[in-house]
Amino acid sequence: MAFSNPGFSQSPAFSEKGAAVIRQQQAGAAAGQRPVEYDGMTAEQLQNLYTQPSAGPSQTDRMTYEDTITKTIAAFAVVLVGAAIGWFVPALAFVGAIAGFVLALVNIFKKKPSAGLVLAYSAAQGLFVGGISRIFEGTYDGIVTQALLGTVAVFVVTLLLFKSGKVRASKRATKIFLIGMIGYGVFSLLNLGLMAFGANSNPWGLRGYEIAGIPLGFILGIFVILMAAYSLVLDFDQVKTGVERGAPRIYGWSAAFGIVMTVVWLYVEILRMLAILRGND
Repeated sequence: MAFSNPGFSQSPAFSEKGAAVIRQQQAGAAAGQRPVEYDGMTAEQLQNLYTQPSAGPSQTDRMTYEDTITKTIAAFAVVLVGAAIGWFVPALAFVGAIAGFVLALVNIFKKKPSAGLVLAYSAAQGLFVGGISRIFEGTYDGIVTQALLGTVAVFVVTLLLFKSGKVRASKRATKIFLIGMIGYGVFSLLNLGLMAFGANSNPWGLRGYEIAGIPLGFILGIFVILMAAYSLVLDFDQVKTGVERGAPRIYGWSAAFGIVMTVVWLYVEILRMLAILRGND
């Protein structure tokens, strides 16, 4: 896999070497299993026993697409509840941002994923998203609907392209993605510092500057949306790898965490880009 979420990398099932070891252990256990006594069984019973399907992933407590989707939906449901609260109490956006940042770090570096921590992170992100959405909506009527539609469109298109096999994660693309993330992070910190110390009077800081009549924030916004879309590809790739290598079922929560984090990031970037465009009219 081109890139691994730290939460996923804690499980040996997400590495080829670790997956091979698990398969060998399972094969060894099966070889050393005590034979079943067949005395007294009819030919029909023996045939039924022979044709009985083997235990599926859900029976062996392994990661499945269905279970991961269920966990992800649950996480997004919590985000929506938090967003509803944040919408009516916008001041909670700051609390959600701080709590979300702390919980993100905890979830990333925790050796074993926790459903409670992932859902707590989702709730915090909901408060943050709901609060800033209300603030932006008060200034730019209809902008939240536009941002939501844009987010859903990017998510669906990325998922369909990944499912069709036309888009896949690669080592080269991931290196470019990481370099872009570092560069964008440095720019964001620099812009925040200039705005904090009054070195830039524009409400958007450096993002408000224009290049050939186009706001820099819009140009950056397109770039960041593409990065967020590739981040979704990495998330989907992690899920695919986890299912194929028989990762423990609990790692479905790592997938849910990664997808929620990426989608929230995507939504915020689209919201900001639209605000810059509408503020420039």
